[in-house]
Amino acid sequence: MGFTKYTSQKEQVRVRMNDGIRSREVRVIGPEGENFGVMLTKDALSKAGELGLDLIEISPNANPPVAKITDYGKFKYEQKKKEKDAKSKSHVTETKVTQVKIGTSERDMHIKASKVAIWLREGHRAKIDLFLWGRYKYMDFNFLKERLERFLAIIPESYKIADEIRKGPKGLSVVVERGAGAPPIAKKETAPKTEKKTKLAQIPVNESTIHEQQKGDQ
Repeated sequence: MGFTKYTSQKEQVRVRMNDGIRSREVRVIGPEGENFGVMLTKDALSKAGELGLDLIEISPNANPPVAKITDYGKFKYEQKKKEKDAKSKSHVTETKVTQVKIGTSERDMHIKASKVAIWLREGHRAKIDLFLWGRYKYMDFNFLKERLERFLAIIPESYKIADEIRKGPKGLSVVVERGAGAPPIAKKETAPKTEKKTKLAQIPVNESTIHEQQKGDQ
């Protein structure tokens, strides 16, 4: 007959069994789920011995504690299975990040927007950065904001703004998350592969507006 043991996938949960059970009496569950009622622990141990099984404390905080007559190996296997099922059902929300530029091609914009849509379907948040460099850093905020909003408009998935568009040291950024009424969280999808860049139509930039911004900064 065994004493206190460890069980679980990572062997971190201490379980009292057999002579390791300290309570004077326990509520006993049989190997097939039968309710044997409250018994003295010594009698429950005798019952388990007659069946060639272990007496394992499964609810130590109950009054009296609940113990089950079962095989320890089977019990350990069931615990691992429960952990695995719980892990598969759990979902960790992350904030994924993608970056676009004013000169990003239309094709690449749609690829990145599709990737954001996949993240949203998986239940993640998505942070979109509009990276600015050189002269673009000094352009009017509303002008730059409109460029980022163009990207938001082509995301093929329902979303809501979690963190409004704001300007930082490297450019503008916005955070989006799944919108209300969105379909159930999907299993992880494979993002579309990015092929070698080709020269396609870029998001049009009004050069006259840029020149006006530069004049205003002089």
